[in-house]
Amino acid sequence: MAYEDYIATHDKPFDELRISIIALSGAVVYDNTLPIDSLDNHRNRPEIANALKNGMGYHIGRQSASDGREYFYSATRGERVIVRTAIPYSNTLHDLLEADWSFLVVMISISLAMSVLAYFTTRKLGKDIERVNRYEAEQEKNRLKRQLTNNINHELKTPVASIQVCLETLLSGISLSDEKRQELIGHCYTHNERLRRLLNDVSLITRMEDGGALISKEEVVINHIIKEIAKELEVMPDEERLILHADFCEEVVIDGNLALIGSIFSNLTENAIAYSEGRNIYISLIENNKHTCRIRFEDDGRGVRPEQLPHLFDRFYRVDKGRSRQKGGTGLGLAIVKHAVMFHGGIITATNRPNGGLRFEFTLRKHFS
Repeated sequence: MAYEDYIATHDKPFDELRISIIALSGAVVYDNTLPIDSLDNHRNRPEIANALKNGMGYHIGRQSASDGREYFYSATRGERVIVRTAIPYSNTLHDLLEADWSFLVVMISISLAMSVLAYFTTRKLGKDIERVNRYEAEQEKNRLKRQLTNNINHELKTPVASIQVCLETLLSGISLSDEKRQELIGHCYTHNERLRRLLNDVSLITRMEDGGALISKEEVVINHIIKEIAKELEVMPDEERLILHADFCEEVVIDGNLALIGSIFSNLTENAIAYSEGRNIYISLIENNKHTCRIRFEDDGRGVRPEQLPHLFDRFYRVDKGRSRQKGGTGLGLAIVKHAVMFHGGIITATNRPNGGLRFEFTLRKHFS
């Protein structure tokens, strides 16, 4: 029901009673006397300020900025709005206010009317706010998708262009040595592998964002994943190998997705191997209870600049862009880590270690729907 229709069906104790509905921000959303676009923000009006603070407020004898008349103002705060009434301050009203019991009856009547009005107003505004929130969430989701699409297009250009140049050279018919031909084929393979990893990473992030309910869950033992990471490090070339130091004093079992939890540790390990320039990785169990576990992953490398820390989990963000591409990274590794942690009901933070290197600390819920 519209405000005008609702108010018209109720008797008012004064013919000139002015009714205003004001949002908690101070914006006037309804006034039965003046157009709302002619009214300024009311948050600092005495009766509104008192209603925001104490639930009710009033003010006697203030001159209205709208029509120059003096009014008696009374305001009551509801759940989402404030309902304010204003009565022209005249001798009749003055005499009425001097009679305590009569004033009390009038105030009770007005308060009851405002409470009923606030109830219907709150319901309507609640639905409006819910619609606005859904719209804003959808707009933000579309913005992120557009940003991801633009970033993917940018990332695809370099390997696609390199593959095309190599293939055009091979197909041109010019005389090439076997060594040069193998070099061009090797370049094609390297860039094709980078494209494959990029598409796999994008697909994984999309699945976590849009199809979380379709991702299977099972009993996952974190200790087993760490042992697999240790085995993989042992067979790496000496120049790339890091030594893993694991401090897991007890078994940690998660009801989650094995591939996603594994991607947390594998991507953090690959990040440390590629960019830390350290020789050690430390994985520690900081907290373990029946609801959550908290894990710390560290390296002893050079760390990053403080201003870079907030962006480490951004998609396609690279601390050293040229070096990242040389290492074959897609720019999505830490973004996948963040999404995988969030999928399992946790949060992750990144800081620089006091003695050098990066420290990632994250939580995982053991059971979630």
